[in-house]
Amino acid sequence: MQWTKQSEQTVYGNRWFTVNLADVELPDGRHLDHFLIRMRPVAVATVVNDANEVLLLWRHRFITDSWGWELAAGVVEDGEDIAYAAAREMEEETGWRPGPLRHLMSVEPSNGLTDARHHIYWSDEGTYIGHPEDAFESDRREWVPLKLVPDMVTRGEVPAANMAAALLLLHHLRLGQDAR
Repeated sequence: MQWTKQSEQTVYGNRWFTVNLADVELPDGRHLDHFLIRMRPVAVATVVNDANEVLLLWRHRFITDSWGWELAAGVVEDGEDIAYAAAREMEEETGWRPGPLRHLMSVEPSNGLTDARHHIYWSDEGTYIGHPEDAFESDRREWVPLKLVPDMVTRGEVPAANMAAALLLLHHLRLGQDAR
């Protein structure tokens, strides 16, 4: 069953996103109004060190009034390479410059509402360059053992689905299925 967009108009917009209203035709011919959010791509990055620890940020999200572990992330600027944006965000938010980045995964965290695509990268090396420029974005930055990730996700300490998926995949890649 495929829904067909007949038209779409912007209701609100700023430099980060637009809220649009679409006229959607359902397979049975009925129409419905559907709001959607168009967003810039999001670039995400982290480092896993030789001790199999992952660099995470502990931060508060006021929208859900919740605390949780996340990876450094931000929007890709116009004309910016996605991997470059991921490295830039990591450096700005953690004070660590990643080594060569590898693409881990790309996900659409809420594709029933938004076209946001999150591109997640990782490196197995990083260099500390100093206090993060955007330290206000997190309460602290810590190296967390990857072996703890599945239990952290289970306890809800990694509330963002994209971050949980990336961390579980890193756990699998670095430690294998028998790590628990």
